[in-house]
Amino acid sequence: MQDAVETAIGGKAVTQVLEGEKRYDVVVRYLPQFRDTKEAIENIRIVASSGERVSLAQLTSTRVEDGASEIYREANSRYIAIKYSIRGRDLGSAVEEAMNKVRQRVKLPTGYHIDWAGEYESQKRSQRRLLIVLPITILIIYIILFTMFKSSKWAALTLANVSMAPIGGILALLLTGTHFSVSSGVGFLALFGVSVQVGVIMIEYINHLRGRGYSIEDAAVEGAILRLRPIMMTMLVATLGLLPAALSRGIGSDSQRPFAIVIVGGLLAALFISIYLLPTMYVWVARDTDQLPLADAEIEEETSEK
Repeated sequence: MQDAVETAIGGKAVTQVLEGEKRYDVVVRYLPQFRDTKEAIENIRIVASSGERVSLAQLTSTRVEDGASEIYREANSRYIAIKYSIRGRDLGSAVEEAMNKVRQRVKLPTGYHIDWAGEYESQKRSQRRLLIVLPITILIIYIILFTMFKSSKWAALTLANVSMAPIGGILALLLTGTHFSVSSGVGFLALFGVSVQVGVIMIEYINHLRGRGYSIEDAAVEGAILRLRPIMMTMLVATLGLLPAALSRGIGSDSQRPFAIVIVGGLLAALFISIYLLPTMYVWVARDTDQLPLADAEIEEETSEK
């Protein structure tokens, strides 16, 4: 009976036609007038074991009911996919609001459950990974800075500069109306790397000036002035390179635009933070007893003694 209904209504391939290397199925099924109504379906003929043809109405009870037009299966279970898109707000808050309303208003029968998948599931999975990667990245940066400066003070001061770097990225997201996403989170990680580089350049040069006999205040001012050009060159290269991506509105730009906006806005703000705030913080934490690199004359004298 199932085979007869499938053939009559849906069609069934009975053979193939070959045209060179191409193969085409030959499908047979009833004409529309013999399968489009309830009465026509009841008149579908089935061969009985005795050889005579009987109608489907003689063997079954036919009725019209609401049901699924297609049946999907996953993990040995049936499922119905309900899809929708979001416009004008961020994905996470929209889905969480929908989850709360569905939980309050929808009562599922026994044996049914709801899974929220798609981009929302991918976003949550990426955020969990980001929460693991971010502390590990900061820890590795601190260890590298400590081994370079041989001082926890300068390593912590550089990380303080890194902690202020996201201010520009956050303001850029706010001004452009862009929601925080995994792409923008990766942009903050890239911004951390550039901020570390800027902090290392600034602090190392100020320490070098103090080793040559400058006072703390004079070394901080002189270092900020002389390191302005190389820091600006480093940041402008990345900013100008990512500016087209930050301004793009074409197809596929939704993933790259938050990344570029964070870096462009963060670097522009980090330029002023590094030039003004970092030297000020250096003056606050620096002491005359700090271990400093040897001046050039001292290096030459130490080399000649050896």
